[in-house]
Amino acid sequence: MCPERQDGTQGGGLLIPMAWMYAEYLADGILRTGDLMEPSTLEYRAGRDALALTVFLRDDMVVAGELPAARLDELRLLTAYGVAWRGWVRERLDALGGDPGPGAEGGSPDLALARAAWRWLEETELLAADLDAIGPRARGPLGDGADAEEAVQVWTPAWQLGLPLGHLAIQLH
Repeated sequence: MCPERQDGTQGGGLLIPMAWMYAEYLADGILRTGDLMEPSTLEYRAGRDALALTVFLRDDMVVAGELPAARLDELRLLTAYGVAWRGWVRERLDALGGDPGPGAEGGSPDLALARAAWRWLEETELLAADLDAIGPRARGPLGDGADAEEAVQVWTPAWQLGLPLGHLAIQLH
């Protein structure tokens, strides 16, 4: 992808996806502050991508290079409910130009990275605890310990794991 340069001159330079990179930077900072996961895990990536998408798609989220407290409250509300967030992300991506698919040309490099993050969050499944099955009733016949914990794990789309992780990190921020 060799679009026009930012200064308007024709050239072979690449546009730098600063808006996306900044959204990832902010999301990474929130997750690191929460100290909930090791940064090298897929769960951490899911949380970072979910938060970065939220910041990126909420275009007026960043004011003067930082997230003010009021914006953190808004970010907390946007990430509170998974199904509503998923629909919101799809609507915002469609409004910005839909999804031409992997490897397609066109659009800004920021939007291309946001689309790639969304595809990863939707298409990647991570093994996680089945939160619907955990509780007193789940421990009965299985007993306690690691066997019981392993028995209640399911494959979950990455966004369903990353979004609550990001939300919790915001709460702890």
